[in-house]
Amino acid sequence: MAEVITGEAVVIDVPCARFPSRAVALAIDVTVQLVLLVGLAGVAIAAGAGGGLDPAAVAAISLTVTAGIIVGYPTIFETLSRGRSLGKLAMGLRVVSDDGGPERFRQALMRALAAVLEIWLTLGFLALVSSLLSAGGKRLGDIFAGTFVITERLPQQRGGAAQAPLLPPALAGWAASLELSALSDATAETARQYLGRYYDFTPAARAEHGQRIAAAVAAQVSPAPPAGTTPPDYLCAVLAERRTRAQARLVAQAPADPATSRAGAGPAAAGLATAEPAAARPAGDAAARAEQVAADQPSAQQPGGPPPTVPARRPGGYLPPR
Repeated sequence: MAEVITGEAVVIDVPCARFPSRAVALAIDVTVQLVLLVGLAGVAIAAGAGGGLDPAAVAAISLTVTAGIIVGYPTIFETLSRGRSLGKLAMGLRVVSDDGGPERFRQALMRALAAVLEIWLTLGFLALVSSLLSAGGKRLGDIFAGTFVITERLPQQRGGAAQAPLLPPALAGWAASLELSALSDATAETARQYLGRYYDFTPAARAEHGQRIAAAVAAQVSPAPPAGTTPPDYLCAVLAERRTRAQARLVAQAPADPATSRAGAGPAAAGLATAEPAAARPAGDAAARAEQVAADQPSAQQPGGPPPTVPARRPGGYLPPR
């Protein structure tokens, strides 16, 4: 991991690319460039032999083609693809600026020019030494251009990429009295993204983002949380209660199953548990949709469902689940 200070003066952690993955990506790019060099050099030689070109013209064309492939290929490719060459695309890597922004043309050109010395002329020896001595794995081109390479393709965490916020048990009674009609979808989505990336931030960034987002949510939600509630607890409780009420509305709007209605069950009971599996019903059945939503997003207050997984108690409250 490397700390990046964004333009808003927020420090975040980003995963730096490791040397083996960078070496494989470089090998792929060098192989592509060598194939292009051999192919275009053969065309130039054939044109000089059969087209009546003098040796000086053939040498000039060969030099231009060589410079275009060695310098132009990585510069144009990384600029247009925002920091990704063919090798980096294959290995899930990307070049970014030191402030976390996308790589610019000037930076791509500087990296390509430095690669002539540290990769082509020294067979990668200078790049290897610089990467091993640099804390962020930077080679000379990265140091001169103000860039570094990150890993975009990370292994998926066990249990799914996104997990619904859990309602802290200590806030269950307070959450039931919340007035959520003024909470906008944009604010709720911001809070959800913050909780989903909670462990990607540094402790200082967690506190800063949490206070700011909790204040935005508190301006649209009432009543105020109990004293001592941390921003992650507060946001988890609000989002979990909002999801629970949305599921309840779907269940209430679902039509009653005919067999269950004849047995005397109400519409809510018919929506929660029916003899017919939801997957066997028509795609447009509202009850099936309600059951599917309830199954995909288990709620801490859903009757008859499995007990929710309560995150471990830590100093400062119940933190978002990993």
